[in-house]
Amino acid sequence: MPRKSLLYLLILSVGLIYISRLFFIQILDTKYQQNPLNNSAVTVKFAYPDRGFIYDRNGKLLVANQASYDIMIIPKDVEALDTIEFCNLLKITKEDFLKKYYRTKNYSPRIPSIFLGQLSKADYAYLQEKMYKYKGFYIQKRFLRQYPEKTSANVLGYISEVNESLLKTDNYYQLGELVGYHGIEKQYEEVLRGQKGVKFIQKNRFNKEIGTYKDGIYDTLPVPGKDITLTLDMDLQMYVERLMVNKRGGIVAIEPSSGEILTLVSTPSYDPAMLVGRKRSKNSVLLFNDTVKKPMLDRGLQAQYPPGSPFKIINALIALQEEVITPETAFYCYHGFKYGRGGFMKCHCGIVGAPIRMNTGIYRSCNAYFSNVYKKTIEKYDSAPEGMDVWSKHAKSFGLGNYLGYDMPSGQKGLIPDAALYNRYYPNHKWKAITTISNAIGQGEVLTTPIQLANMTAAIANRGHYFTPHMLKKVGDSLNQDKKYTTPNYTTIEPQYFEPVIEGMFNVFELGTARGSKISDIQVCGKTGTAENFRKINGERIQFTDHSIFIAFAPKDNPKIAIAVFVENGYWGSRWAAPIASLMIERYINGEVKRDWLEKRMLEGSLEEEYSKQLEIANYVAKEEK
Repeated sequence: MPRKSLLYLLILSVGLIYISRLFFIQILDTKYQQNPLNNSAVTVKFAYPDRGFIYDRNGKLLVANQASYDIMIIPKDVEALDTIEFCNLLKITKEDFLKKYYRTKNYSPRIPSIFLGQLSKADYAYLQEKMYKYKGFYIQKRFLRQYPEKTSANVLGYISEVNESLLKTDNYYQLGELVGYHGIEKQYEEVLRGQKGVKFIQKNRFNKEIGTYKDGIYDTLPVPGKDITLTLDMDLQMYVERLMVNKRGGIVAIEPSSGEILTLVSTPSYDPAMLVGRKRSKNSVLLFNDTVKKPMLDRGLQAQYPPGSPFKIINALIALQEEVITPETAFYCYHGFKYGRGGFMKCHCGIVGAPIRMNTGIYRSCNAYFSNVYKKTIEKYDSAPEGMDVWSKHAKSFGLGNYLGYDMPSGQKGLIPDAALYNRYYPNHKWKAITTISNAIGQGEVLTTPIQLANMTAAIANRGHYFTPHMLKKVGDSLNQDKKYTTPNYTTIEPQYFEPVIEGMFNVFELGTARGSKISDIQVCGKTGTAENFRKINGERIQFTDHSIFIAFAPKDNPKIAIAVFVENGYWGSRWAAPIASLMIERYINGEVKRDWLEKRMLEGSLEEEYSKQLEIANYVAKEEK
């Protein structure tokens, strides 16, 4: 190409670059357009919307709003003031004043920030007449949460000041504003919070407000948050919380036909009003630092326990699906199950030297029966790892060993072991079904959360499928139609194999370990459990009192509720967990409880002495180790 042509091409290219850049700056880029905040004579003020109310499934109010007042600051407008007088007025120290002032100034000298938040009506009435003396400060109204009942703190969560990390990642929030933490408040923050309104105020050269900027063309009104309705049954939730007074544990109830969570109880809990207002900071320290009772731990979602005997139901279903047994296959029990070189698993089923079939094995909870069932399942395949992976896949199809996908922001995944896990334990791969035999009775490496066991129970009640558990029922008047929660999840077990297992669960109440909790007019299917309870203290493995566990669903046909109950250190399943579950079922289905004697025993019963003894042992062991 001739040099002359190259020169023309170069000039043309440079011209196009300049024209493109000018077009971008003048037409596309909004950075240089007029912005009220670029005007030093303009101040922005936010109007905070009402946060959405929260209701239970029956329309009962769980969370409302109450008026609150914040001392706001615009650091660039602050003039010399009597700091001591101002601090005395706000009941803060001078050190607090300086810390808050420089924090807000460093954040932004021109954007209003909350200097002191969550004042009461009494504080507001006292301060409003005096604030004119302090330039750069003003009082702004907003709303805090109000709780008609002292219930469901673990479900609802709370709202608190936005932290530094969120300020960096979400430009909606300003320093000192409130955001949902934990529970429903966090999960549905964007639905509940609404949209802030913004008002731009024009100031004159003397820094006095003279009206809205540009006749309010940039102003916006606040948009209230949306009300939401939860799947929670508040009456049932509060009833279960009463039953669990002076006990520790997690209880979850699910509607099998929909996956809607009816109760999610964790005890000990706390009054949600403790995390509202000026006392929130002090109370949060007390609650979060309580490492003994752990009131901030949602045991229904986060506590991982061995499932104990309820897991035998899964082993029965897997064995039927793998066709290694039939409901008529019999095994013998001689006070337990012998394995390996001198290994022996005790059993208390009470049947010695007689054939035990599936129905009896379930309602008498025979360890020997289910150890044989598990062993035959693993040994069906050419190698233990192959059999273990098949077994693991079946168990996981019930939602065990994962987070389930429910609409709560916290949880634990539990553990369903597979071959890879045992290959790490035994690098030479010399392990067999007998090596892992504790899995047969829900001990060993198996860990579950209460919500996973409740979901597993719902899948059994539905004869092979479950809906992802969830808390949201409606936003405003619109039902939750998210396909994630309306699409069934199918297990790997074919429907016909559930009937003999369910019959055995029915006989748990009729003939077996839960017959003392039988409800005369409701057909209930369940399974008691007792899980060994070990803790490591300074490297030493200490055994404490067993956990009391129970799963149940009712009625037997067309079930309306599926439940998992964990009572920490509650001895055996029939002592605490089974009665509590049966009372829940009776109350939910019949609307009342007629077994006053059982209700009274559960309401007045306490395990505090057991917990105190456990704490004493733990402290003693820790002291001895030192």
